[in-house]
Amino acid sequence: MHRENGIALKSQAVLFRTSSHSALLELELARRNIPFVKYGGLKFLDAAHVKDVLSLLRWIENPRGRIAAFRAVRMLSGVGPATAARLLDAIEASPDPVGVMQSFRAPAAAAAEWSSLLEMYEALRSPKSDWPGEMDRILSWYEPQLERIYEDAPARLSDLTQLRRIAATYPSRERFLTELTLDPPAATSGRADEPLLDEDYLILSTIHSAKGQEWKVVQLLNGIDGCIPSDMASGSEDEIEEERRLLYVAMTRARDHLAIVLPQRFYVHQQSGLGDRHVYASRSRFLTDAACAAFEHETWPLSSAPASELAGASSTAHIDLAARIRSVWQQPGK
Repeated sequence: MHRENGIALKSQAVLFRTSSHSALLELELARRNIPFVKYGGLKFLDAAHVKDVLSLLRWIENPRGRIAAFRAVRMLSGVGPATAARLLDAIEASPDPVGVMQSFRAPAAAAAEWSSLLEMYEALRSPKSDWPGEMDRILSWYEPQLERIYEDAPARLSDLTQLRRIAATYPSRERFLTELTLDPPAATSGRADEPLLDEDYLILSTIHSAKGQEWKVVQLLNGIDGCIPSDMASGSEDEIEEERRLLYVAMTRARDHLAIVLPQRFYVHQQSGLGDRHVYASRSRFLTDAACAAFEHETWPLSSAPASELAGASSTAHIDLAARIRSVWQQPGK
């Protein structure tokens, strides 16, 4: 909207407390071909561990996908480029790729890992395999590899949790991979590419990386407890005060327009299939009633119905929730 009103993308910024908070936004910007540059962490899809998991998915989807397969097989300890190439050459030359994999003799150091990888591969290739449950199976296999390959594995786990949540929004593995449309993954992660100086692009930045900067328009993601203040930095009064200062930094980066986005709920994967599969978010403790009174409040999607119609609809759809709960407890045997 601001761009249509004449404000260049370079004059707009989206800020967030933690790098992983921008993952969904990055995917949507890529889908809409909106250029952006990110400061304070790699672009989500450029992170090596995210590419690892997506390579596994791509190899399962297409057994002859050499680039994805090479990256997947090289995750195993004791498997070098020559061993991986020998396996992939045999797969290309055979009408039965899975059969070649079953008869492949991995190096002794990788025998156990290869056996578990093959078991997972066959299970996820089965018609009975369900999506997005496949992500749980892949990540349970991959997380031990993550701890072995990357020294900062605990910091990377949040990205994998976010990837699992993103996957749950797609109806199938094929649709998920098609929508992401990754470039062929490299052996290691790269940096978020800088755009050409004469291009217009949106700024994505962590709050820490935004210190000293200013934009005409700033939108702050996830203005809720658990994100700001971060649930990882709320153990003491000093930490909470530092989080308060970070929110102040973020809000004062805006010159003309400031928007704070408060998601109503977050979808989670830990709950059972019979559960609601989401938790409700609460407004950041720093955004007091007095502070919120200075903002205009909007909800999405915006309703196009007249207020009178909305009032009528709400009256006819009134539910006495308290009475319903009492009736449940008053039933015999309850």
